[in-house]
Amino acid sequence: MGIYTTPIEYFGRLEAEMLRACRLVVDSGLHAKGWTIEQGINYIASKVAMTKAEITNEVNRYTAFYGQALSYKIGELKIKQLRQLAEIQLLQDFNLKEFHTVILQSGALPMKMLDSAVKLWIDEKKSSPVPMYIIMDIKGPQEQPKWMQLWQSKQVSSMTAFRNYVNDTKSVQLSNYDELWKWSVTQTAEFWEAVWNFTRIYASTIFTKIVEDVPMGSIPKWFIGAQLNYAENILLQGDSLHLAIVSATEAGITYRITYGEVREAVRRCSNALRLAGIEKGDVICAYVANSADAVIAMLATAAVGAIWSSCAPDLGPAAVIDRFAQITPKLLFSVNAVLYNSKVYSHLDKTLTVINALPSLTKVVWLNQIDFKFDPNVTPNGITFEDFLSTSGPQTLIFEQVSFSHPLFVLYSSGTTGKPKCIVHSGGGILLQHKKEHLIHGGIIPEDVFFYYTTTSWMMWQWLVGGLASGCTIVTYDGSPFKSAPTHLWDLVDELKITLFGTSAKYLQTVQELKQQPMLSHNLSSIKQIYSTGSPLHPEQYDFVYSKIKKDVLLGSITGGTDICSLFAGHNVEGSVYRGEIMCRCLGMSIEAWDDNGNSVFGEAGTKPFPCMPVFFWNDENGQKYHDAYFANHENIWYHGDYMCVNQKTGGVVMLGRSDGTLKPGGVRFGSADLYNVMVAHFITQVSDSLVVGQPYKGDERVIMFVKMSSGTFFEADLEKKIKSKIRDELSPRHVPSVILPVDDIPYTLTGKKVEIAVKKILQGETNLTRTTLVNPDSLDIYFELYHSKLNEK
Repeated sequence: MGIYTTPIEYFGRLEAEMLRACRLVVDSGLHAKGWTIEQGINYIASKVAMTKAEITNEVNRYTAFYGQALSYKIGELKIKQLRQLAEIQLLQDFNLKEFHTVILQSGALPMKMLDSAVKLWIDEKKSSPVPMYIIMDIKGPQEQPKWMQLWQSKQVSSMTAFRNYVNDTKSVQLSNYDELWKWSVTQTAEFWEAVWNFTRIYASTIFTKIVEDVPMGSIPKWFIGAQLNYAENILLQGDSLHLAIVSATEAGITYRITYGEVREAVRRCSNALRLAGIEKGDVICAYVANSADAVIAMLATAAVGAIWSSCAPDLGPAAVIDRFAQITPKLLFSVNAVLYNSKVYSHLDKTLTVINALPSLTKVVWLNQIDFKFDPNVTPNGITFEDFLSTSGPQTLIFEQVSFSHPLFVLYSSGTTGKPKCIVHSGGGILLQHKKEHLIHGGIIPEDVFFYYTTTSWMMWQWLVGGLASGCTIVTYDGSPFKSAPTHLWDLVDELKITLFGTSAKYLQTVQELKQQPMLSHNLSSIKQIYSTGSPLHPEQYDFVYSKIKKDVLLGSITGGTDICSLFAGHNVEGSVYRGEIMCRCLGMSIEAWDDNGNSVFGEAGTKPFPCMPVFFWNDENGQKYHDAYFANHENIWYHGDYMCVNQKTGGVVMLGRSDGTLKPGGVRFGSADLYNVMVAHFITQVSDSLVVGQPYKGDERVIMFVKMSSGTFFEADLEKKIKSKIRDELSPRHVPSVILPVDDIPYTLTGKKVEIAVKKILQGETNLTRTTLVNPDSLDIYFELYHSKLNEK
C-alpha cells in the first residue's frame, strides 16, 4: 500500500489483516453457525495477539451488530473492483486521489449509488468520441473495393492497457496495435510471459523456462516447471456472491448460480470423482447439453487432473462411439432427456447404445436437467448427478497441480472421410490463450454477461466457459434459437442484459431471411459486442447487423478452429470494424497469407509456435498423424489450410474459404466465398442457401453451384441467367458457374459449416464418406444421385 516501509511495519499490516479475517469468521459463527460468545473469544485468542479484554469487546460488538464484518468485506471488494475498472478504462488518466474523493465525498452510500457515482466519474474523464463512419481507399496489385469503417473504439481499452504494460515492463515503445502484433510474433517468449503476468495466471510453482528451443514441428513445451490447475484459475477471479452462470433453454431461465455456489458444486463433484476412482490422467466423457451442470462437471474433471471430452446430444450414437471409443473413458456423464423444438426427447436409448460400446466405463452419472422421469439404474453403476454429488463428503476443494502441458481437453476433427482424429489440448495452453482473447482482445470485465450459442461438441463451448476467468457471468443455452419464438435469443438479451452476444453467420443469415429488425423490436442497449464464427460473415451481413440490429456495437467476426481451440484472427476492442473484414490477426498468432509457391505475400513466414498448439493426437505414438495434419506441406510451418488475404492498410483479414475447397477453373484461383457473397447480396429472397464446388472436367476444372430455393419460389432458366450475369458483372467471367442445379438441401456440419469437401469428393466419384458429423446426413444422397444422373461426365 506504500505506507509500510520496514518488515516490522509490514508485519503489523498482516496482523491487522488477520484480525479482519477473524472478525469475518466470528461474525458468521455467531449468527450463522450458532457459536457461543465464549467460542468466538477462544477463536480470536488462538489467532491474534490481543488481550482478553480487547477480544471480548470485539466479540460483543459483533454480537450486537450482526453482519457488520461481512458488510465491510463486501464493501472492500466492491471498491477494489471499481478501482480495477477505472484503471482499465482510464489508464494514464486514472488518478488515485480523485478516485478516493469520489468514494468518500458523499459519505456512506448504498452499493448501487456508489457504483453509479464511480462510473459517472469514469465517463466524464474519458476522451471525446471519434467519428463512426470513414471511407478508406485500398490500393494494391489489383484494384480493390472501398473499405467502409463501421465501428471504431471510442475509449481507452484493455488492449491499450496491455500495450502500456508491455512498454513499461519490456522497455519498448509500441504505439499501436500493428506494432504490438509484430512484436508479439517476433519476441515470442517475452510476449507470452507478458500475457501470463498481465492476465494473472496463478501457479503454485513458477516456471523456469518459457518455451523449449526446438522447431515448431517438434511441438515445443511451454512454461516448463510450472505447476497449476485450469479450474483453479477459471474460478479464481469471480466474487463469491457474483452471478457466475445462468442456464437457459427454450422454456426460459432454468436456474442461476453464483461463483461461491459453483466452487461448492465443483468441490462436491471433484471429491465424488476421486471417491469413484478417478485419478490424474483418467478420461471422462460427457454426452451432455450446454448447461451449468455440464460446466461444473468439466471444471471438476480439471480439478482432479483428469481429461475431459464432450459431445452434444444431437450427435448420433455411431458418431459418439467413433470418438469416445478411441480414448477409453472411465466415467460418463450423460443427460437423461433433451428439449428441442418445444418437445422433450428421451436420451436413454442413445446413451445406452454408447455405453454398450465402451467397456472401459466404471460409472455413469445422469444429469437430470429436464423434468423427465427415468431410472438411473437402467445401467450398471448408474447414478443421478444429485446423488453423485452427495457422495463427496466434507473434504475441502483440492485442485490437483499439473504441468502447463498436462492434457485436459480432447476435441475431434470433422471425420468426413474416416474416423475423427482425437486432438488433445493442454489445460495451460487453453487457459492462457482464452485469457488473452477474453481479457485483452475482448476487454471482458466482471460486469459483463457473456452468451454464446453453442453446443458441447463445439470448441466455442470451451471458449464460453473460459469467460469465467474474467469474473463475468456466462449464459448457457440449450435448444433451438427460434422454435419457442423467432426472436427468442433477442428476448434473452433484454431479459439478462447480455453484453457479449456470440452466434454464427448462419444464425444472422436466418434472422435476415426472416426479415427481423431487432433494433426496432427490442431494446438491446446492453450489447457491446457481437461475435460470429463457424463460417465467414458476408459483407452484406455487416450491413444487416449495423442497420437492423445495433449501430454502436463491435461486430467481431472471429476465426480459429478445433485444432487450436481458440482464435487465429478476431476482435480487438482497440481497433476498428471494416465491412467484410475480421478485425485483426490475434496477438502471438503469426499467421500469414501465402501464395501457391509457399512464399509469404508480405512479412515473414508464420513459423512461430504458440502455447495452444495440440500437445498430441490420441493413438499417434510416433506423431505421424499430427505431422501430416499441420506440417506435411511445409516443414516446421503450421499449415492451417484457410484461403485468406490480409489487408495491409487496415490490418484486417478476409476469409475466402478452405484452401482444399478452392476453385481453380482455367488456372484462375478463387474462393467459394466470392460467389456466396453475390448470392446473399442479390438473391436472398429467391435462394435460401447455396453451395459451390469444383469438379475435374476435360482436363480442367469447372465450377458447379447448387441452390436451395426459398419457400414458394422455383428454379427457372431466367433466374439461372440472372445469377450468371450478376456473378460475371461483379466478379469475372472465370467466376461464372458452368452448371447451376437446384437441390432440396445443403449439407452442414453440427457446428454450422457448409460441407464443400464431401460434395467435391462425391463429384470426383468417391463413395467412402462419413456422415455422422452432419446435421443432415441424408442430404449427401442428393449429390450422389446428381453425380450419377447429370454430373458424371469426363
